[in-house]
Amino acid sequence: MANLIGDANLRFADDKMLLATWTLDSSAAQTVFKGQPMILDVSEDTVNARGFVDATVVDPADVFLGIANEGTFVLIGAAENHKIELIMAGLVGFASTVFTNADVGKTVYMSDSATLSVTAADNPEIGILSFVNEGYAYVSINPNRAPKICSGA
Repeated sequence: MANLIGDANLRFADDKMLLATWTLDSSAAQTVFKGQPMILDVSEDTVNARGFVDATVVDPADVFLGIANEGTFVLIGAAENHKIELIMAGLVGFASTVFTNADVGKTVYMSDSATLSVTAADNPEIGILSFVNEGYAYVSINPNRAPKICSGA
């Protein structure tokens, strides 16, 4: 498992992306990188976004919001007014060697903030694999254009 240590190189294949601004949770300090999955960790905060990393225990009631479209950070205890733009729906390409075009249509999870996976356990479901091209797996993020409850966690 390898969490992001910098902004991810993302590719976009959709002009119908849904972008939204969310407030970051400051109950713990967090550094968020572009490309990181963002969740509502309902055991910590039911209103504000938190970056998913390998150490996060995803509960079936947690909600996958989208993918960070920018990098930022927030300090513990800071006023909860720090905003971040999320890709809440659309076709996003992640550098990945996990999938091939034989996997098109499979549900995609993230096992840490940098790794696509087919494993549901304790991982947020981020979407459906659309295609693979030049080392990038293109995932339809939240294909129903709404946040996804992590019921498979």
